[in-house]
Amino acid sequence: MTTVDLNADLGESFGRWTLGEDEAMLDVVTSANIACGFHAGDPRGLLRVCEQAAERGVVIGAQVGYHDLPGFGRRFIDLDPADLLADVVYQLGALQGICAAVGAKVRYVKPHGALYNAVVHHEAQAAAVVEAVRRVDPSLPVLGLPDSVLLAVAQAAGLPTVTEAFADRAYTPQGRLVPRSEEGAVLHDPSSVAARAVRMVVTGRVDASDGTAVTVGARSLCLHGDSPGAVSMATAVRAGLEAAGVTIHPFVAADG
Repeated sequence: MTTVDLNADLGESFGRWTLGEDEAMLDVVTSANIACGFHAGDPRGLLRVCEQAAERGVVIGAQVGYHDLPGFGRRFIDLDPADLLADVVYQLGALQGICAAVGAKVRYVKPHGALYNAVVHHEAQAAAVVEAVRRVDPSLPVLGLPDSVLLAVAQAAGLPTVTEAFADRAYTPQGRLVPRSEEGAVLHDPSSVAARAVRMVVTGRVDASDGTAVTVGARSLCLHGDSPGAVSMATAVRAGLEAAGVTIHPFVAADG
């Protein structure tokens, strides 16, 4: 039986600025990558979304990123690795405290945005992220792109690793994500994204931007919560997977 986790980036609203429909997405996904206040999210909103996730039994992961609220963490920052290590430790501690306040725990770690793309190949930043996780809690799985430097470094350090794919993002022939700055990088049609997701999960393959098939074997499938029509997209993806006989289940238990 084929099983896959569905994850989404949540908790990214800030003050009076609202992004996404967190509560509705929590009714669809099995894991929530919750912002930690550096690239997005404010304390009140993070407390609320963690509480809502805990009520639904959705697994909470810390989505760590660059300290870049104006750029939403989507701009590469050439940080000293020691600074990045400290930033990630700080973010993990913040979300752990919020989770403790609602009777939940952080169960995994996933980089966000530009940091996510950087640690696919940037060895120093990947090592900083991994060392931060190791120091805080070496039992926490690290979620990332298959064949990335991040997952290789995490495995070498003895951390659990989990591979993921993106249902609504275009891929390069090398199996990387097409940069958001390029046309067609983000897909928007629910039916075609759902069909794409089923193929990814069932066959482990997806068509790249040039039409070639690339391998994207993954234990978790990311559904972006900040895209227009995100809830409809996520609902269509989940329905398509279940119709194909795929079991939707988190890769780690919410209660440990």
